[in-house]
Amino acid sequence: MKFDELEAYKKDLKNLLKKYRTLNDDMKVVKQVLQVMPDERPPFSYIIDNLGIETCVIKVKKIACKSLKGRGVNSGLRLIYAHFPDEQRIVFVELYHKNDKACEDRERILKYFK
Repeated sequence: MKFDELEAYKKDLKNLLKKYRTLNDDMKVVKQVLQVMPDERPPFSYIIDNLGIETCVIKVKKIACKSLKGRGVNSGLRLIYAHFPDEQRIVFVELYHKNDKACEDRERILKYFK
């Protein structure tokens, strides 16, 4: 599986790294999981519907973050990624904390994948 990142995602990651120092390590674990199981797995992740695009865009709700001790997978971090099964590729679109944003940036998703 190949992992790519949008520039906007890189900016999200950089901003969150200021608050959550272990986020790079935490994302390595997420990548290891996605290598094995890239599809949705409710209640941890689900497909974002009604976008009108061909690719599968998935929102991960349960990301364990070591910087948020005692919270486990209930850290509140959200990851949005596009999965291209034919190409064996995942593109990270957005990363945010649920307290910072109510939901994913659908405009960003449509900008890159429509």
